[in-house]
Amino acid sequence: MLKVGILGGGQLGRMLLQAAANYPVETFVMENEPDCPAAHLCHHFIKGDIRDYEDVFNFGKGLDAITIEIESVNEDALEALETAGVKVYPRPSALRIIKNKIRQKQFYAEQDVPSPGFVITRSLQELAQHADFLPAVHKIGAGGYDGRGVQVISSIEDIPKGFDAPAVLEKKISIHKEIAQIVAVDEQGHAALYPQVDMVFNPELNLLDYQISPAELKDAVLWRAEAIALKVVKALQSPGIFAVELFVDKEGEVYVNETAPRVHNSGHHTIEGNYSSQFDMLWRIILQYPLGNTAAILPAAIVNILGEEGYSGKAKYEGLPEVLEMENVFVHIYGKRETRPGRKMGHVTIVSADRQDLLHKQNRIRRLLKVVSEGD
Repeated sequence: MLKVGILGGGQLGRMLLQAAANYPVETFVMENEPDCPAAHLCHHFIKGDIRDYEDVFNFGKGLDAITIEIESVNEDALEALETAGVKVYPRPSALRIIKNKIRQKQFYAEQDVPSPGFVITRSLQELAQHADFLPAVHKIGAGGYDGRGVQVISSIEDIPKGFDAPAVLEKKISIHKEIAQIVAVDEQGHAALYPQVDMVFNPELNLLDYQISPAELKDAVLWRAEAIALKVVKALQSPGIFAVELFVDKEGEVYVNETAPRVHNSGHHTIEGNYSSQFDMLWRIILQYPLGNTAAILPAAIVNILGEEGYSGKAKYEGLPEVLEMENVFVHIYGKRETRPGRKMGHVTIVSADRQDLLHKQNRIRRLLKVVSEGD
């Protein structure tokens, strides 16, 4: 039985472990918080800092393989583990490119992948020198995650909102739709692609609010998006699961926004909506089994369950019984004890052959289901 480690114990680790229960694998998780969402589902929990070289190396050196659920891990330790014979998903070379927004944008340019134009800034002073490039989006080079580290700079007045650190200033384009394409790649380089999803973001939090799969676009646009996403992933030269987020403008042109080298929020619907979920697929890749079937069982939508504004403390879920009364609705609570505004606390998946039914139910769920705090 292979010993496989997961760096990070959040909701992605939790869902990976739920899928791991179907396979002959001994699971290990490292995370600083002993009560993290994934802690009680693994065979072995190790308390440690995923950003610390010694912690990561010592965690991985006795394992057959290791994967990540967040990019902010120590890639130097992962490189040392790879050299020592531990299989790493994704490869550290791919992680190095993706985890830094500057390197990621330079990679797209080098590979001739369509992506919004950009300039690199090292400070607010440098940012002010590019007023003619506005409107644009400022993305901090290292450390951004889940909407943090991204700031829209529409005019000179917005420049103080930018980052006084190495960052990418990316030209703002007219976006008709934001879509995601999840690609699975095995050790031999064979790829399997999931149907694309339409993504709708919360403009205040810059977090995914809800999504619908399959994306509703002309076939020619979807084929272009598929080809571009596959080009990105193949160029990374690594097995694993990759989520390529793309912009589509009104003319149908497709641009890569960002890539995640791991299971991703835009693929959560695959647990109920597809024959092989993104989590099942990653285990197939790690354990070197055949790639799974990515086809949809039914169209699906997800609604993210986010902590309500004005509430912090022990989580309480309002409207849960009413949501559970709805047909073909599946609730995933992540087991986070504490809520705070905008925190991802879970998601709800809806499956239906009728797209209007998906839209109606996701709207109703967003109105009904609230995460507040006990005592408020």
